Order: sequence, then structure tokens, then C-alpha cells
Amino acid sequence: MAASAVRGAMALRTTGRPVAFVRKIPWTAAASELREHFAQFGHIRKCTVPFDRETGFHRGMGWVHFSSEEELHNVLQQEKNVIDGVKLHVQAQRRKVLQGDQTSDEEKDF
Repeated sequence: MAASAVRGAMALRTTGRPVAFVRKIPWTAAASELREHFAQFGHIRKCTVPFDRETGFHRGMGWVHFSSEEELHNVLQQEKNVIDGVKLHVQAQRRKVLQGDQTSDEEKDF
């Protein structure tokens, strides 16, 4: 029974990088302000805040890509991430779990 659990755990792989999903971004804040705020926790690889084409405003959410898991962990330990007086809701981006021989697009050779 223990052997099947070990095989099952080995069959599951995670893909992706340390990414924080950020909600409740104030409409007055831009991606540059988000990047500046989270830079205190470590190196930011990428910061994305999608905009609504119709309104021209961002959608109040975004993603911050860190260089290491430790940097992401530091952000998640921080209880108050505040920009322009608004408390941000920060959580780790859920990673895709692949079964067995499946590969993500990042691993495929096109």
C-alpha cells in the first residue's frame, strides 16, 4: 500500500514558477506601483495587471512573478500589503498539476 502511494506521488508533478495572485488592487495603482511595493520582498521577474479594453481601467487583480519560492513565501507571511490605503489580498497562484507523462506547453518542443 505504501509503494502505491509513493508511485502516485512521483506521478504528480507541478509546473510553474513562484507567482502571487493579487486581488483588490486600487484603481489608482498601476503595475509599476505593484512592482515597487513587492520589490521589497525580492526580485520581481514579471508584474502583470490586465486592463479592460472598454473602460481603460485595470480589473483590480494581477500577478507578480518572483525569482524564488522564498520571496513568495515572504510576501505571503506579510499580513498587510497596502497600496494607496487599500489592503491587497495576496495568495500563491495555484500550480498546474500534471499526471504521469503529461507535459506543459513550457516543456514541449514545438
